[in-house]
Amino acid sequence: MLRVALPNKGRLADEARGLFEDAGLGVRIQNERALIATLGSSYEAIFVRAQDIPEFVADGAADAGVTGLDLVTESGRDLVERLDLGFGRCRLVVAAREESGIESLDDIPSGARVATVFPRATRRFFEKLGRPVDVVPVSGATEIAPHLGIADIVVDLVSTGSTLKVNGLREIVTVFDSSARLVAGPRASGSPERIAALDRLVIQLESVVRARGQRYVMANVPRAELERIKTVLPGLNGPTVVDILNGGRMVAVHAVVPAAELDAAIAGIKSLGGEGILVTRIERLLP
Repeated sequence: MLRVALPNKGRLADEARGLFEDAGLGVRIQNERALIATLGSSYEAIFVRAQDIPEFVADGAADAGVTGLDLVTESGRDLVERLDLGFGRCRLVVAAREESGIESLDDIPSGARVATVFPRATRRFFEKLGRPVDVVPVSGATEIAPHLGIADIVVDLVSTGSTLKVNGLREIVTVFDSSARLVAGPRASGSPERIAALDRLVIQLESVVRARGQRYVMANVPRAELERIKTVLPGLNGPTVVDILNGGRMVAVHAVVPAAELDAAIAGIKSLGGEGILVTRIERLLP
């Protein structure tokens, strides 16, 4: 049975559980304090801290794990990324005090002190730039460090950047973008059975990730407008067209549409004389 390490608490844990549930791999646990559970009938979950998951997977305690790319990068462990899960999006950025005069990387003086919860990633970033800095590891509240004289700049995670602004800090540059990832280690490649099981898991989760943010649209449109409907409902490979029994001049068209483009698609259908428009959510979508 393939073992998957999942975050034991926090928003990342809630999102991960929701994803596995939508993929038909609901967590079955005997009590809330249990550290091991089953995922559907084919997988086993262990619950650990998100920051420890790269170590558990790399050391073979789990075949795969779900955690943030920021934590994987900081761990420095040799892991294989199998899937971007699409949640937990954030950025690791370099930031400085508004009044510091630092507006770009070129303004950062040699030997500047950098406070961060990500010392390894920070060192690698500045080493690649060939810019020597003094990394100051902190355990939290990074944004306060420049105000206390502990550091000149910070490297910290942001989602919207509002926390930095509230604390009088300006973003200088993005180190990298992060989100929750499914990662695998050496144990998952130990046998054909484990490789096959991991591949099945990737397919199950990816089908849910693909479906999120998509809608299935069905409508009756004039047959004479089929050429134009392709521009309104491009779908994955073009809309599906179905003859309607006794439909006469009307045909049914079906297509997958990004949720963000749904209003424009509906307006386009209506402008071509479409009617009977039906929109549904998609649970899973395979290419």
